[in-house]
Amino acid sequence: MEKRLNVVVENCPQNHSCPSVKICPVGALTQEGFYAPVVDDSKCIRCGKCANFCPKQALVLEQNE
Repeated sequence: MEKRLNVVVENCPQNHSCPSVKICPVGALTQEGFYAPVVDDSKCIRCGKCANFCPKQALVLEQNE
């Protein structure tokens, strides 16, 4: 099964720079202003580091069926 990183916008406070953006080892997360981060699926290696780092669980690595 393939994994995919999803952003749960409702969980993201969107009032600060997302610390998980800096955790991504391949630069797959970007953020404009204080909006929720955006995932570049073509760069994401689905390692889960950003999801594990996010204290609000706004980044979730899920199994695709």
